[in-house]
Amino acid sequence: MITKEDFFARKEEQTGVTLNDIQKQAVLQTGGALLLLASPGSGKTTTIIMKIGYLIQQKKVDPSRIKAVTFSRASALDMKERFKRLFPELKPIDFSTIHSLAFEIVREHFRQTRTAYQIIEGHFDNKEQAGENYDSQQLHKKLILRNVYQSITGNLITEDQMEELTTYISYIKNKMIPSDKWAQVPCEVKQAERILIAYEEFKRSGSGSGKLLLDFDDMLTTAGDVLKMNRELLGKYQQRYDVLLTDESQDTSLIQHAIIEELAREHGNLCVVADDDQSIYSWRGAEPSYLLHFRDVYPDAVILYMEQNYRSSADIVSVANGFIKRNKKRYDKNMFTANEAHEPVAIRHFTDYNHQSKYVVEHIHQLTELREVAVLYRNSSSSIMLMNECERSGVPFYMKDSDNRFFSHWIVKDMLNIMRMTYTDKRYDLLEQVYTKLNGYITKHQMSVLREIQNNESVFDNLLSYVDLQEYQRKPIQECKETLQQMKGMPPLEAIRVIRTKLGYDKAIDKMVDRLGFRKDYLIGNLNTLEEIASTLGSMEEFAGRLKHLEAVMKASSFNNHQNVVTLSTFHSAKGLEFETVYMIDLVAGVIPSAEDMKQQTEGNAEPMEEAVRLFYVGMTRAKRHLELLTYKYRDGVKMDESAFVGEVARLLNPAKLTVRTEEPESPMDPNALTQRSDLVIGRIIEHRVFGRGEIMKLTEERVHIEFQTGAKALSLQTCLDKGILTPVE
Repeated sequence: MITKEDFFARKEEQTGVTLNDIQKQAVLQTGGALLLLASPGSGKTTTIIMKIGYLIQQKKVDPSRIKAVTFSRASALDMKERFKRLFPELKPIDFSTIHSLAFEIVREHFRQTRTAYQIIEGHFDNKEQAGENYDSQQLHKKLILRNVYQSITGNLITEDQMEELTTYISYIKNKMIPSDKWAQVPCEVKQAERILIAYEEFKRSGSGSGKLLLDFDDMLTTAGDVLKMNRELLGKYQQRYDVLLTDESQDTSLIQHAIIEELAREHGNLCVVADDDQSIYSWRGAEPSYLLHFRDVYPDAVILYMEQNYRSSADIVSVANGFIKRNKKRYDKNMFTANEAHEPVAIRHFTDYNHQSKYVVEHIHQLTELREVAVLYRNSSSSIMLMNECERSGVPFYMKDSDNRFFSHWIVKDMLNIMRMTYTDKRYDLLEQVYTKLNGYITKHQMSVLREIQNNESVFDNLLSYVDLQEYQRKPIQECKETLQQMKGMPPLEAIRVIRTKLGYDKAIDKMVDRLGFRKDYLIGNLNTLEEIASTLGSMEEFAGRLKHLEAVMKASSFNNHQNVVTLSTFHSAKGLEFETVYMIDLVAGVIPSAEDMKQQTEGNAEPMEEAVRLFYVGMTRAKRHLELLTYKYRDGVKMDESAFVGEVARLLNPAKLTVRTEEPESPMDPNALTQRSDLVIGRIIEHRVFGRGEIMKLTEERVHIEFQTGAKALSLQTCLDKGILTPVE
């Protein structure tokens, strides 16, 4: 008989995989409940795969009777591939997401009860099984919510409100909150409870399709209900598997835990892999406190601590381990590493917000292995200026959060529509989009009267001449007309500031925040970002073109994954990834921790602040050898406070090694770099720091077009000259 020692020795010889004592203990613990607390970079996936192999080869468990549940479809596919590499001779086990498992249960129950149903959410990982029960167009969740919102509020829902509303619904479902408590769940969308009630009613009976409508959250809640009321089906699934494993369980919600509990109740053979210090999805219903009370559900559970970090240098591990101890509601783990020290964590202080992205891009230019570099931030809005700077400087990138909706946001559309009105004020359709956000106090009824006047004259003149106005409206409407005329040909930065002040756009934002519950800091942040993009441009046409170009660049960047490019990502999306070099930006109070985190803490609720700490910790532990924390004193002329988390890291660092500078100096320029426009000659062979050797093919006022071996690039001409990015090849 092959001993357990033989098993580990054989796998080391075959694959080179060596497990430490705790990892081996986790593999060998095959009976009953096990909570495996895995610190960042501790090799949890390898340990899970080895455990599954051990169960099959040594414990003779049939592969078909092992179920592994992961948090995401990508994780399930990754584990499946890793299992195939480590155990190519074994039959694969069932790796899937919790939603896929729930769908199996729901589908079988509906087949038994002859219930007609339809799935109303796209990208379902069992879409091929859903077949005719999947409809991506006619009855989609967001379409239904859009219609319900409009019928209740009389307004069109914005993309921000849609995201807030769907998050609210998912939170309620995943937390198993009863309907009489829905009103107590905070939501920035006004009348969210009424909208949810109407949405649920529509799904039950209002669709006219004769089918029960199900979204992803319903998959979970329905599966949970089915397992409670259909004892025969519950027994079937309990008997199907002898062992259950769940990964990333800190991201699991109450309803997901409840489903796993039911399935494991008979045999009790459950391995839960998690890290309570990396639970960062409470807004989606994740329940990290469940892990802290694991033995309340499984009294005889074994709890093991995988604390050795194989990823990061000793400098980073030491600081991150000290930092996470700010939190009180956690298992008392002590992450450590056998890796050597490399360099201290660096803290960079800048005078102004704009300087940080310029600094990051300047330093990235000195690196060649860009796939090993990441720039991380809390809010996806931080990516726009960073992307703008990368694109101008010719730094290729992959944006992890490719669904950034900045360019389709109504604020962006408003700015462009108002700018269009500086060229012609005869278009009713333009005024219709923005009239509620300009001085003039024009009513909906007055706009409907104006629509009927089609004489190809100024919409403002028509309002003043043919529409019944209140006396107080006349002067501001006339001033709107005159201001727009004066703006014609104005540089875009100046134009945006006139729109915000003289035309009353910022005041309108304040009213919308009060009336509709929008987040003011987010909206003002979008306006400030537009100003920053406009700051180097000479005309409104250039501004509109730049926005269109950046949107195209952002979309194209989603195809750059697995290439030698920099990764731009939120802290949330970076979880599970690792890089040699990590820059964490926008580390100011109000961003991380957020204003709401700080407010909740002062009101006695420490949970949001503890999650913010975990989020910052996740960011730090993505870095292998080089980690920089960036903060600044001013943004748009407003004084900013350094994040308290940066201060905590500074306290943890050895003062003798602390690297803190204000406004990093520019990196030394290659003395041979091309710095004059006359140096750029069509046909000249040059060397680019990242793209390598290329030939100059075309020159315009703003761009230098170069054909590299990897393809053609159009780079900012002035940036190339100012920063010495190109050197001649003689």
